Amino acid sequence: MRAAVLRTPAPVARHPLSLEEAPVPEPGPDQVLLRVTACGVCRTDLHIVEGELAPRGGARIPGHQIVGELVGGGRVGVSWIGGTDGACWYCRNGAENLCDAPVFTGYTVDGGYAGFAVARRDFVFPLPEALDDIHAAPLLCAGIIGFRSLRVAGVEPGQRVGLFGFGASAHLAIAVLRAWKCEVYVATRSQAHRTLAESLGARWVGGETARPPVPLDRAIAFAPSGDVVVAALASLRKGGVVAVNAIHLDRMPQFDYDSLLWGERQIRSVANMTRQDARDFLDLAARIGLRPEVTVFPLDQANQALEAVHAGAIQGAAVIVP
Repeated sequence: MRAAVLRTPAPVARHPLSLEEAPVPEPGPDQVLLRVTACGVCRTDLHIVEGELAPRGGARIPGHQIVGELVGGGRVGVSWIGGTDGACWYCRNGAENLCDAPVFTGYTVDGGYAGFAVARRDFVFPLPEALDDIHAAPLLCAGIIGFRSLRVAGVEPGQRVGLFGFGASAHLAIAVLRAWKCEVYVATRSQAHRTLAESLGARWVGGETARPPVPLDRAIAFAPSGDVVVAALASLRKGGVVAVNAIHLDRMPQFDYDSLLWGERQIRSVANMTRQDARDFLDLAARIGLRPEVTVFPLDQANQALEAVHAGAIQGAAVIVP
C-alpha cells in the first residue's frame, strides 16, 4: 500500500512526509483492518509533524480522522483516542479521555494517511448512512472535540457563546450551537474565516482578540495561543467559562486577576474525548444534517494539505483521499 510516512519531524514547509510503499498492516486479535477511504487533516497532525509534540517511537504514519471500510464489511470511523488501558482510576471512573496509558491514532500507532489501517475493535464507530465518507472524516476529531469543548464549557441552549479561532473544529461547533438556539460570536484573524462564520450564522464577527459587543456566557478558545485564551476570558460575564480546545499552547501570558478572572470566571482545558462523546456527536451530526466545508487532497499531496492547514488557507477542513 502507499503511505505518507513521518520519519523526522520538521516544519511543514520542508515537506517532512515521504510517500512510500508499506506493507498492509496485520490486525491483532483485538483489532480490525480497514481500507481507508478518507482521512481528515487535524491541527494536532501539525503539532506531531513539526515536533511540537515529542515523537513517540520511530517512523509513523499520521492521521486520526479515519473513515474506512472494514475488511469483511461495514463502514466505520476511527478517532484520536485509539485505545485505553481500562484499568486506571480515570477509566474506572468515567473519564477514559484522561487515561494514564492511552493509545493515540497517528501518534503512538500508525494512522490513516495510507491505503489501509488497523484499529482496536472497541474503538471504531459505525457511521450513520447520512454521513458520506469525505464529509464524515472531519467529524471524527475536529467535530467530536469541538462537541466535547461545548460540554466542558457547560454550554446550555439559548446562551451567548464565543468561538475564538474558526478553523476545522469551530466551523462544526457553530452548527451544533445554532441547533441549540445559541447566539454565536466569532473572533478570528482570517477575513475568509470571518466571512465563513457570518455565512454560517454568527451574530457578530471580529479580529482574533476582539471583544464581542455583549458579555458571553461561555467561550471556547480554538487557536493554540495564550493571547487568544486571555481575549476569550476578557469577554466573559461573571460566572462564565472558557474551555481551551488545544493540545498544545504557545504560552499563557500574564493577566490581571482582578478584572479578568475574579467573579468566579473559569478556565478549563479540553483533553481528548470519550467514546460516548463520539457516539453522541455522530448521532447529533446525522440528525441535524451537519455537512462540513472540505477541501480534498490526494495522498501524494499530504504535505501540501498540512501546509494549507498551517497557513489557515482552508475553508473548513482538509481531507486526504488515498
